Amino acid sequence: MFSKPTHDQALALAAIFQSCELVYQLAHNGHAETSRMEFSMSTLLNQDPSSLTDLYGSTENLRAGATLMETFFASPKQQNGSSDSREVINYVMSTIHLASKLGKKAATMQTISQGIERANNQAAHFSNTHENVYSSIADLYQTTISKMRLRIQVSGSGVYLQQAAIAARIRCMLFAAIRNAFLWRQLGGKRRHLLLQRERLVEKLNSAQIH
Repeated sequence: MFSKPTHDQALALAAIFQSCELVYQLAHNGHAETSRMEFSMSTLLNQDPSSLTDLYGSTENLRAGATLMETFFASPKQQNGSSDSREVINYVMSTIHLASKLGKKAATMQTISQGIERANNQAAHFSNTHENVYSSIADLYQTTISKMRLRIQVSGSGVYLQQAAIAARIRCMLFAAIRNAFLWRQLGGKRRHLLLQRERLVEKLNSAQIH
């Protein structure tokens, strides 16, 4: 037996889904909604939140991720037939797996913490979505996450994936997903929750009044 999913776990999982959907949009369309990207960046840059409210603010900020998560969990067989849904869920599962491996690498975690702090200082001077901040986080991703044995392969249009600015944004959204996956695990989230407790996760989302 294992513990049932909680309200806090459901919120963190919705944040993972939301960032992973942004990865998909950037890779296939070359753009994504600025406000959602800014939100994902804020969750990445906030390394020491006092609470989930401090990290996520209003649950309305997680509406897109919650909707995607609920749709997938409500009809997984149908969603598995959709290429975009397969890609997003693959990113979700990969970032969760990476987060579990990352937690065992103290030196890498320290490097990431220091790098995010530098990017946070840049964001304070410019903004969360300034090119310098995207570039700084993307470089940090390449020198840390990309060096790990498991690497996330992003599919999409070569026209967009080959553009440095878009590639940097994709790495930032993956980093945000990993950050929220790390939090999800800290809150007690398990991969088997995604397999065996989908209905309860949706119930927790609804109880959070996201929709």
